[in-house]
Amino acid sequence: HGVCWRDPGRTDAARPGGAAQTPPRLGPPSAPPLPPKEGHQEGLVELPASFRELLTFFCTNATIHGTIRLVCSSRNRLKTTSWGLLFLGALVTLCWQLGHLLEHHWHRPVLMAVSVHSERKLLPLVTLCDGNPRRPRLVLRHLELLDEFARENIDSLYKVNFSKGRDALSAAVPRREPRFHLDREIRLQRLSHSGSRGRVGFRLCNSTGGDCFYRSYASGVAAVQDWYRFHYVDILALLPEVWEDSHGRQDGHFVLSCSYDGVDCQARQFRTFHHPTYGSCYTVDGVWTAQRPGITHGIGLVLRVEQQPHLPLLSTRAGVKVMVHGRNHTPFLGYHSFSVRPGTEATISIREDEVHRLGKPYSHCTSGGEGVEVELLHNTSYTRQTCLVSCFQQLMVETCSCGYYLYPLPTGAEHCSSARHPAWGHCFYRLYQDLETHRLPCTSRCPRPCRESAFKLSSGTSRWPSAKSAGWTLAALGEQGLPRQSHRQRSNLAKINIVYQELNYRSVEEAPVYSVPQLLSAMGSLCSLWFGASVLSLLELLELLLDTLALTLLLGGRRLRRVWLSWPRASPASGASNIKPEASHMPTPAGATSDNLGPSGPHLPQMMLPGALERVSAEESWAGPQPHETLDT
Repeated sequence: HGVCWRDPGRTDAARPGGAAQTPPRLGPPSAPPLPPKEGHQEGLVELPASFRELLTFFCTNATIHGTIRLVCSSRNRLKTTSWGLLFLGALVTLCWQLGHLLEHHWHRPVLMAVSVHSERKLLPLVTLCDGNPRRPRLVLRHLELLDEFARENIDSLYKVNFSKGRDALSAAVPRREPRFHLDREIRLQRLSHSGSRGRVGFRLCNSTGGDCFYRSYASGVAAVQDWYRFHYVDILALLPEVWEDSHGRQDGHFVLSCSYDGVDCQARQFRTFHHPTYGSCYTVDGVWTAQRPGITHGIGLVLRVEQQPHLPLLSTRAGVKVMVHGRNHTPFLGYHSFSVRPGTEATISIREDEVHRLGKPYSHCTSGGEGVEVELLHNTSYTRQTCLVSCFQQLMVETCSCGYYLYPLPTGAEHCSSARHPAWGHCFYRLYQDLETHRLPCTSRCPRPCRESAFKLSSGTSRWPSAKSAGWTLAALGEQGLPRQSHRQRSNLAKINIVYQELNYRSVEEAPVYSVPQLLSAMGSLCSLWFGASVLSLLELLELLLDTLALTLLLGGRRLRRVWLSWPRASPASGASNIKPEASHMPTPAGATSDNLGPSGPHLPQMMLPGALERVSAEESWAGPQPHETLDT
C-alpha cells in the first residue's frame, strides 16, 4: 500500500458540477493515518512499545480505586502529584497492616473456649498411703548401721538423739546379707561458706575426688531427710529386682470400711502396692458412675492411721497421703498428693475439667504419646509426668551407667549402689540440679497431651469423731479390727469422703485466632478498605508485574542487539579496526556519480537537487506509512 501525495504542478479534469479538481501531488500529509500492515494478525501476547504506554493502559483499565486519577489528570500536575502521594500512602499502609497481620498469624495464637457439659462421669481413681515405710529384712543390718551413722550426725549438729525403730529391735537379722560399705565421707555438716547462717548439707565428690560440690539446704529438717533418703535408696538398691517382704502386713487393716453410694466396696476393687518412702498404698479402683452429687453419693472411707516408728528420719508426718488421678495413670505421690491428718473427717470435692489442645503448628502436644522420643518406663497411659520421669531415668543410665532406685529401669540397666557404682551420688545430684534449672532436654522432649482431664480438688475438714460420739463410734469400729488398748484411739483414725462437687464439667478447647479462612477474610477486608480491591485486582497487579518483566527483557535484548550490530569490526584483508563507509552507500544527487562528490569526498553533499528529493520521498511513500510500534511475541 502507498500514500497518495498531491502534486501542485498537475491538474485533473473538472469535477462534476463545474469545479476543477487538481491532480494529487506527492507530499507528506498533515496527519497521516496509521493503517495496519497488510496481512497483520493479532498475536497471542502483545506488549506496548514503552513503559509509559504500559502504565497508562493499566491505570486506565485496572479495577483498583484511584489508579485512573493518575492519568486522567495528567495535565494538572498538582492533582497528579496529590493522587500519586495518596496512592503511595495507601499502598504503604496496606503493606504495613498486611505484614502485621501475617506476623500475628505466624505466631499461631489460640483462643480458649470454655463450654459446660452435663453428663454422667466415671469416678476417678483414689490412691491412699499410710506413710509408714517398712524395713526390708534382707538389708536390716545395713539400715541399723545407717541409723547409728545418722545419730552421730544429728548429735554433732543439734545435740539430739532419736530412738531406734521397733522393727530394728525385734527383727532377726538374716544370715546372708548383700555386701555393702557405708560411705562415711558423705556426712551432714554446717555450711558456713554458703552465704547464710544455718544452712546444712553434705559434700559429694566423683570417683577421683577431683570434682566436689555441696548439696545445701536452708532447712535442717529437709537436709536430714534428703541425706537419709540418699543412703536409704543406696541400701535398697542391693535388693534383688523381685523380692517379697512383710510390708503389706499390718496389725489389722489400713482400710477399716469402704462404701460407695451406700454399698460396701469389694476386695477386688482395691489394688495394693508398697512405696519405699510412703509405705503401704491402696488404690480404690471401682468402676462407679456418679449419679448425683453429694456426700451420700460418693466414696466413704474410714482409715486406720498409726504412727509406726520404722523409719523416723524418712517419714516425719502423721497422716494419710491421698491422690486423685485418672484411670490407667501412674500415681506420683511426691508431686500431686495431699495429706489428711488423723482425728479428722475430710470431704474432698472433685470438679473435672477436660482440656483439648490443638496440635501442630499451634502447640506442641501429643495424642496418646505419638511422636514422643522418650520411651515410657511405666506401663500406663501417657502423662507428662510419666514422660519426665522416664526421660530423667534414661539420662541417668546414659550419664551415670545406672538408674535411680525409685524409678523404673530401662531394659538391661541396674540400680545405682555404691557397692557397684562408687560416687554415683555425685552424678545423680549433678543431673538433678540440671533438671531443677531446666537445663535438661526432658521438658522439650515431653509435650503435654492434646487431650487430658484435670481434677480440681477442694476439701474441708472437721474433728472426727466428736468428743461425745467417740465412745460408741470407736466401739463400733473396734469390731472391724481397731484395737481398744489405747485411750487416744481418735488420733489413730481418719475419715475421707470423695464426691463430685457437681456433675457439670467444663470443657476447655483451643481454637485458632486466625485460621486460613479467617486470615484470607482479614486480608480481603484490608485490601477492600484501602484500595477497593479483590482477588481479580491482585491478578491485575500480577499481570502488570509480568508485563513489566517481559517488556524489560525485550527492550533490553533489542538494545543489546543494536549495540552488537553497531560495534566496529576489523577488515579481513588489512585487519584494521575501523571501516570507512563506502561511497556507494551514500545518497548522491541526480545525474551525479560517485566520482563527482564535490569537495566533501565521501560525506553527504552540501546541496541535494529537487529531483533527488522527490525520488527519495517517492521511495519512502512506496514503502508505506510505518504502523504504531508494537512488540509481538
